[in-house]
Amino acid sequence: MKIHEYQAKVLLSQFGIPIPKGSVARTPEKARKAAEQVGGKVVIKAQIHAGGRGLVGGIKTAETPGDVEEIAKNLLETKLTTHQTGPEGLPVHTILVEEAVGVEREFYISILIDTSEKTPLAITSEAGGMGIEEVAAKSPEKIIKQHIDPVTGLLPYQARSLAYGMNLPQEHIRPATQIMAGMYKLFTEKDCSLVEINPLVITADGRLLALDAKVNIDDNAIPYHKDIAELRDISQEEPLEVDAAKIGVNYVKLDGDIGCMVNGAGLAMATMDFIKYEGGEPANFLDIGGGVTQEGVRDALKILLSDPKVQVAWINIFGGIVRCDLVARGILEALKEKGMKIPCVLRMHGTNVEEAINLLKESGPNIIFESDFTQAARKAVAVAKA
Repeated sequence: MKIHEYQAKVLLSQFGIPIPKGSVARTPEKARKAAEQVGGKVVIKAQIHAGGRGLVGGIKTAETPGDVEEIAKNLLETKLTTHQTGPEGLPVHTILVEEAVGVEREFYISILIDTSEKTPLAITSEAGGMGIEEVAAKSPEKIIKQHIDPVTGLLPYQARSLAYGMNLPQEHIRPATQIMAGMYKLFTEKDCSLVEINPLVITADGRLLALDAKVNIDDNAIPYHKDIAELRDISQEEPLEVDAAKIGVNYVKLDGDIGCMVNGAGLAMATMDFIKYEGGEPANFLDIGGGVTQEGVRDALKILLSDPKVQVAWINIFGGIVRCDLVARGILEALKEKGMKIPCVLRMHGTNVEEAINLLKESGPNIIFESDFTQAARKAVAVAKA
């Protein structure tokens, strides 16, 4: 789960990490009051779950509270489109008004899970203020990595090694190690998948501040952190993914036009691979799971059919734990409620498959039956292109 920058900074401050003075606002009038409280020159930051805000006018500076109010009027309740949002953009319901600080140097620090090593990984760089991917591509020697043993945690000598690797001035080594220790404590106590400060800055008056921050939480841990669950902003999420989460299926919206409904993550990935191999583009990842109910099948298919980009549906089911006839009845319920305005390619194997196919044939929906995996993929791609 992603959270906003201002929420991430609140968490950082709870773990002893210095952040700029600031306040959030959801109306132009409150933005003006926030600027008056902060005092002096301020920065106004649109709060969305995406980077690249500054390149599209989502981060601005202002000298007076009146200027802040005017900027807030132009930002709030609009949509920002960045390289991370997709063409549809994300809505701006909140802005962060915080002190403008003079920046002497910028650094990068993050803690995340290294999935290949199955352990936390700390990454630092003296090249902050830009995407870490860009740094890795252009100046890989400026990236310092340190794996962290979950048993011992981030040890002091590791933090010092990372701090020295960032080429920090001597007087900032100890504060930087304290920041790293706080980040790791936040990472473990809140079950994060990412804690990132980019940039960590040395200000003109000698302070070390987290000027921007990103915190992502492991979705599986949300039920154990009520305070974190309250930070979720579904206005920043794909509505169909929100609906899918409510019924307990795994759905990720993609940019293609072939909707996929599959049971089992492995089969779902293979289905998407076959579509790509045949020259098509999947519109989603949708795994209804092995123990899905008839109602779950119905609701999942309704979500798939709600995507206006979908030109053809490919239902690819292996009836192992779940029976094929149960899936068929769920499909029929969805078609009864929502209709089938697009073609559907159906591939089914497993328990009660004959009964399932007979049910669907007798009901007469617009379904193309194909038992072969490769042929089903080809037909789905051909129908989508046609």
